[in-house]
Amino acid sequence: MTRGTVPGTPIDMQFDALKSPRYRRFWLGSIGSTGATQLYFVGMAWLVFELSGSALNLGLLGVAMAVPTIIATLVGGLIADRGNRGKILLITSILAGTALGVLALLDATGWVSVWQVLVIAAVLGLISGFDLPARVSFFPALIKPGQMMSAVALNSILWQGTRMILPAIGGIVIAIADTWVIFALCAAGFGAMAWILCSLQVTPVNSAPNREDRGLASAWHFIWHHRLFTVLIAMTWILMFFGTSYVQIMPVFSELLGADEKGYGLLISATGVGSVTGTLLVGRLQQSPRLGRIMMGGAVMFALALICFALVTGNAGDLPWAFTGACLCATISGIGGSFFLISSMTVMQLAVPDALRGRVMGIHSITFSLIALGGLVLGPLAELFSAPVAVVCGALVVCISLAGFSLAFPRLWDLDGRRTGGSI
Repeated sequence: MTRGTVPGTPIDMQFDALKSPRYRRFWLGSIGSTGATQLYFVGMAWLVFELSGSALNLGLLGVAMAVPTIIATLVGGLIADRGNRGKILLITSILAGTALGVLALLDATGWVSVWQVLVIAAVLGLISGFDLPARVSFFPALIKPGQMMSAVALNSILWQGTRMILPAIGGIVIAIADTWVIFALCAAGFGAMAWILCSLQVTPVNSAPNREDRGLASAWHFIWHHRLFTVLIAMTWILMFFGTSYVQIMPVFSELLGADEKGYGLLISATGVGSVTGTLLVGRLQQSPRLGRIMMGGAVMFALALICFALVTGNAGDLPWAFTGACLCATISGIGGSFFLISSMTVMQLAVPDALRGRVMGIHSITFSLIALGGLVLGPLAELFSAPVAVVCGALVVCISLAGFSLAFPRLWDLDGRRTGGSI
């Protein structure tokens, strides 16, 4: 028997949550909805750029998706804590599939325009705002407490793995067929998730709120009075808004590098390759006494890789290996980003009370909306200067914020993975 197959090894522990039949079905079913989310992001961005050729419109697309998501997430977290999380996910899956079916029809018939894409993106963002808090607070009921780290890592592998594979496939599908095929496949993916959820309803652990429960204010009170949560959420928001949001204007970089739809898909996939690699690596280090250094070091690696990405793409005309270099930089940024994100999410999931889980982790899930919302900053900067300059500006903001948090909270670098949920 090889070392990698011995029960109890880090590799075995990473996949431990899949031993739970209910979580395994949920995880496999989520491939459809998560994959659809990755694909419709690719399809919408390419369709908007094809219709308008504008980086600004790509930024507006990000705003259309992000703002409704953020607003709905705040309400969605409260609903997730007081309602049936499984039924919420079922409803959101059906609604998302319907919206994508409408977009596929408009695109296939040639009636689609930029404003229609923006409206449907806003609808999907609104649906996502109710879906995300229910999703991040639903899976703990499907596993044992000791499987939490494994489940967090597996959820990230699912998200990043689909981002690694599907954008490249999406680029090929767009090149061979058209964007409407992408949206039709996405509708089918959400349909598959809905079918799984119909057979995966668990008894709600949610109860009526007690007198001390002040709704959403209770979640903000918890975050504010637990400084570790405050700092980790703030850092995550900054990294995503100013850093990872460069994926929102990736079609511009594809054009700078002389690539087509396939090249665009490969650039997005490169970030996914890095994220999956980082998730697998950091999953083996979650019990490390140097978890803080791993987490913060990953954030620094992320920012430096973005600067390198900008330098490579900014000199694409003079570098024959520019496309390969850009993919490599995107991969390294994904590794660093995962080191920070997985470590911080695990610490928070283990420390948050279940009665507040939907609201607190819902507030944290705003993170993923900020990737799209950041396009509102990077898009205009790319139009005013250039896309590489926009990325450098965002990366510098990340570097400055990391330096500030490190000086204000030096114990971030000393977090011990053996004592997760500690204080700073």
